[in-house]
Amino acid sequence: MSEVQNVSFGRVSVYFGAKSGKYPDGNQVLVRGADTRVAFDTPLVSNHIGEALTSSELVVMGHVHEDHMAGLHLLPHAPVHVHEADLPAARSWEGFVAAMGLDAQTSASSLAMFQRDFHYAPRPDAVGYADGASWDLGDGKITAFHMPGHTAGHCVLLVEPEGVAFIGDIDLTGFGPYYGDAGSSLTQFRKTLARLPEIPAQVWVTSHHRGVYDDRERFLADLAAFVGKLDARDEKLLGMLAGTPKTLAQLVRERLIYPPGHEGVWVDKAEERTISRHLEELVAAGRVREAKPGLYLAA
Repeated sequence: MSEVQNVSFGRVSVYFGAKSGKYPDGNQVLVRGADTRVAFDTPLVSNHIGEALTSSELVVMGHVHEDHMAGLHLLPHAPVHVHEADLPAARSWEGFVAAMGLDAQTSASSLAMFQRDFHYAPRPDAVGYADGASWDLGDGKITAFHMPGHTAGHCVLLVEPEGVAFIGDIDLTGFGPYYGDAGSSLTQFRKTLARLPEIPAQVWVTSHHRGVYDDRERFLADLAAFVGKLDARDEKLLGMLAGTPKTLAQLVRERLIYPPGHEGVWVDKAEERTISRHLEELVAAGRVREAKPGLYLAA
């Protein structure tokens, strides 16, 4: 159990999942407060760290997705706190389906896969928290900053006095921001990314890929590149619409965020929602027009 690579910043420990927490795994953050032991989310790696996780007395979720619930089955008696906008997704499969935007066929296959691969089980006992919520550790505190976009309730969790910010799925990967769920928002994600540097942190921990940043310049450089993916997607979409009008269905087949030909149970819906959100902004900005209803062309 103890061979899982980890690093500590005062009372905060980060256990790294496979490939620095690349999906389907993630990076586990544990906080050893004088009064309370707290886990932030529970990715797959949480199943391999033993007592370090199972001694947790509270789980604070940064957001709700299947890969962040993979160790909750190990903590059946620990209270689970979730931002109120993600609370229905934590409490029931029906709430999860609504937040993700899964259709009936996708829902059935996804449930079976999540149960098999992520030990998925809803937490009907989960309780909600709001922006600015804080948890007293006896010798410090945790504060939640509502940073929506990836999900409606996505939050950054700051541990003080260490100044460690768990930034979750603002993961600064080369893929870029993901906002393809029914409850996601491109507009809110843009605002979140603009606000992120204002959080008074010295260390930033991502759920996936990057792991830990303890150098602000490198953090800001990777954040700028992550933000740049949004503009790059705008330009790619404009290129797809240059000269030849296309429907949303045609754009989905060409792929904006995934490689051409990439398939998966929710890929088409994620592409559809992502492209629709960019089209809304581009139409409002006068950079795309509808040649006729439902047929888009670069202006």
